[in-house]
Formats: sequence, structure tokens, C-alpha cells
Amino acid sequence: MKTYGMRAAMVAALSLSMALPAVAAPVKPNYPKAIGKGEGELNIVAWEGYAQDDWIKPFEKESGCHVNRKYAGSSDEMVALMRSGGGGQYDLVSASGDATLRLIYGGDVQPLDVKLIPAWKDFLPNLQSPPYNTLKGLHYGLSYEWGPNVLMWNADKIKEAPTSWSAIYDKTYAGKITVPDNPIQIADAALYLMKTKPALGITNPYELTQKQLDAAVVLLKEQRPLIKKYWALASDEIELFKNGDAVIGAAWPYQTNALKADKVNVMDTVPSEGATGWADSWMLSAKSKHVMCAYKFLNYVSSPKVQAQQAIYFGETPANPKACSEMDKIEAGSCEKYHLNAPASYYKQIHFWQTPLPTCTNGKRDCTSYGDWQKAWQRVKG
Repeated sequence: MKTYGMRAAMVAALSLSMALPAVAAPVKPNYPKAIGKGEGELNIVAWEGYAQDDWIKPFEKESGCHVNRKYAGSSDEMVALMRSGGGGQYDLVSASGDATLRLIYGGDVQPLDVKLIPAWKDFLPNLQSPPYNTLKGLHYGLSYEWGPNVLMWNADKIKEAPTSWSAIYDKTYAGKITVPDNPIQIADAALYLMKTKPALGITNPYELTQKQLDAAVVLLKEQRPLIKKYWALASDEIELFKNGDAVIGAAWPYQTNALKADKVNVMDTVPSEGATGWADSWMLSAKSKHVMCAYKFLNYVSSPKVQAQQAIYFGETPANPKACSEMDKIEAGSCEKYHLNAPASYYKQIHFWQTPLPTCTNGKRDCTSYGDWQKAWQRVKG
């Protein structure tokens, strides 16, 4: 696999435009009766590597919809872009789970009629109506690609394979540890505490009371002196491992595969405590001016062939399991490598990103919000 610029996990300073609005205002459905002739243009916000010419050019030729691409470097930037210019500047966004609920409750995106996207019925069951893009039975997002946040290490430097996230909090590796620069990293600490300190009562790493959030911050502050660098780009972490500046850290499968391709002896695993993970969704702007082209695009990128192309390029896993054979045509063994044919037990280990909300799933309003997490992350980093 080639090394390309990847999404940034870097989070900018706090901004009201990126926080959840004070009043929840999800947009009501306004479904088209059918997918008609395209408007000739489509404006998208995407992660870098999500709109490559290999599959965008054929879509433009097939649909007559010219795609204008804007690449974002973080989830916060995506939210800000979808709200810029009154919200009508872009039609689609490839949002991750730490941004989706902000866009839904902010009234920035509209529900999709999955009946107009036939491939949706083929998606993995847990990605058809996940809580991070589906609200009260309405599909505000179409699941796309996903992946786990794995523990990666240099097998030449660490001979005994670690099996727990405790390794990234271990003073043995002081100055050689790297983790993402992202408030959602708090969920990784919470997941570890959920297993190692059950007395805290954490049941969901994205639903933390103030006491539970404080406990995660304490753990991350203890980790802070051990960190060589918080990485913002996947390429940052790749360079850290290539140069020997880091020997262990939190990563994506992409980094593992890119490093192996460059003959760096790394390995990765989903540790005993499980893992967090990202799952991206295409979401339609509430003020889209090119709805027909958007639905044509959603159908196109849901197809097994395009999902396979995207997966191999980026190093992730499709929502559509029918992409398995297409992946193996492109790169032998890639379906298994990216766990698309894994048993259900594999998926159950992964806690997909969700936007932290002040109202917990049980209805109590004692959970901390994403804004609280942003402030907490700044405290961790000092």
C-alpha cells in the first residue's frame, strides 16, 4: 500500500460553531419521490483519500455530476465547514462518529431515504442503523467505511507481544509512546478504566459522568510525560516508528500496513480490553442544492466495487460485506486482512466513536458533553 496524506485527528481551539447547540433541532425528512436527473454538480467535504480520481472520475462520467472536493483535516473542521456560509455550501460530508451527532442535532444534515439506496440492505447489520447516524428510526447518515483503533508496536524492540492497553501507560516505554491528538482519545482511557477499575461504574466509554471523566483525565495526565508525541496525521505516526522515536502506540490498521510495506517490523492487536474505532458516514446537508447528484453518489459509493477500492486505498473496512471478493481481486487476502469476513465477536470488541452528549442513554442528564471533553483534553496536554 502506498503512503498517502490521511485524516488529521488534530483538534483546534474551542469554538462555539463546533459544539452541540443548546437546543436540539434535528431536521425532519424531506425525501425525494425518486432519484431523477442530476443537477450536474456535487460539492463534498471528505477525509483526504475518500474521493480519489480512481472512482470519482468514473462516477462523473456515469452520472453527469461533476464532483468538487474539499478535504478536511479533523472532525471539528468538517462540522465547521458544513455550517459555513449558512450551511448550503456543501452537499455531502464523510463524517466520523465523533461529529455525526453534532451535525444531526445542529440541524446541519437531513434524513436519507435508504429505500432509494438498495445496497443499504446488504450492509453489516450493526452498520445499518447505528446510534451515531440514526435517530428515532431516521437515517441521517449512510455508513461507509470503518476500522478499529489498534495497539501497534515495533516487534524488534518489544519481543513479548503486549495484550493490554496498559502498555501505553507503562513507564517502561517512557518517551517512546505515541497516541492521537484528539479529545475522543479520552474514550480509549475510559475503555481501559471500564475494565481495570469497575468501581467507577463506566458502562459506555462515550457516556461519562464528571467523576468518570475526571478519572480518565488523571490517567491521561499520568501518561503525558511518557508520550514522545501526540500524532495528528497517520503519516506522523509512521515517521515516528520509522525513525525509532516511538516503539508503541495507538494506531489504525493503515499505519501497520504502511510500515510493513516499508519493511518496518511492526505488529498490532485489539487488546484484551477491546478497542475504540471509527465508523464514517456520508451525510446529506440540510440545505443541499444537488440532492439528485447526492443520491446518485450515495448509491455509487455503496456498491461493492467502490467500497473495495476505497478500503484498499485507505486501509479500512467496508460497510458492505459484498465488497469482500472485490477487495481480494485488487489485493489478494485483503478481505481477511481488514476483517470484513470476521465473525460477529470481532465487531463486538469495537466501541465505535460517538459524540459525547450531556443526556445519557438512560435519560439522565449527568453525562459530560463533547465541549467538556475538548476542555478536558486541553488540560491533559497542558
